[in-house]
Amino acid sequence: MRNRFEDYLEAIYELCKDKGFTRVKEIANALKVKPATVSEMLEKLSKEGYVIYRKRLFVTLTEKGKNIAMDVKERREILVKFLTALGVPRDIAESDACTIEHVLHEKTVNQLKNFVKFIEESPIYPKWLKHFEEYCKTGVHPCDRFKRLVDLQF
Repeated sequence: MRNRFEDYLEAIYELCKDKGFTRVKEIANALKVKPATVSEMLEKLSKEGYVIYRKRLFVTLTEKGKNIAMDVKERREILVKFLTALGVPRDIAESDACTIEHVLHEKTVNQLKNFVKFIEESPIYPKWLKHFEEYCKTGVHPCDRFKRLVDLQF
């Protein structure tokens, strides 16, 4: 159930960016569910204090809901960056990130965040990342190929 709660909060967060609120129909379209399903979930989210829901009028996030939505969004962005750094196509990375963002431990997410930041802040394209890309293409680690050449010469 946590996954769905988070998906709704993130969708509401994104939909509220422009005008500060959204409506049931917009949420239903974004999540590809029926408006009745959205209304049911909004009732639950409202009781838990994550949204302010006025039937047939508007939906907006409470501070509690906004904090969770921003956390989920950050987790997804970190995962997409990590997966694309590994060479996963962006559309697949986004889909996979949506699936796994809900199950990772906070410490795992923090380490992934550190790793992504480390890659992004590298002053030059890291040699090990080039090696990884070559390994993905050839199935052979570049250092192994170099080692074999050296062994052949001696």
